[in-house]
Amino acid sequence: MDILGKIRKLQRDRQWTDYKLAQEADIPLATLVSLFQRNNPPKIETLQSLCKAFGLTLAQFFLEDEKIEVLSDTEKEMLKVFRRLSPKQKRALVTVFQD
Repeated sequence: MDILGKIRKLQRDRQWTDYKLAQEADIPLATLVSLFQRNNPPKIETLQSLCKAFGLTLAQFFLEDEKIEVLSDTEKEMLKVFRRLSPKQKRALVTVFQD
C-alpha cells in the first residue's frame, strides 16, 4: 500500500493544505513536510494522529476498498444497542426499517 499516497488523497479530498493537516493532526508541520520530501512512511504514532484528523481508525485507513464509511457518534451508539438485542429483536428491528 502507498501510505503517503493515501494520506495525500485524503488530504486532497478535504482540500487541506499541509499546514491545515498538521494542525488537525496536532503534529509539527516540519514532520509532515519531511515525510513527503523524504518519501518515508510515518511512524505509527504519527499515522494515528493523521488518521484521527481524517476521522478514521487505523483499520479503516488500511482498507484497500476506497469506499470508507465513518460512523457518527449516534450511529456508533445505535450499533452498540443493536448488538445487545436478541436475535428475535434484531430481526424485528430490521423488518421495521425495511418497510
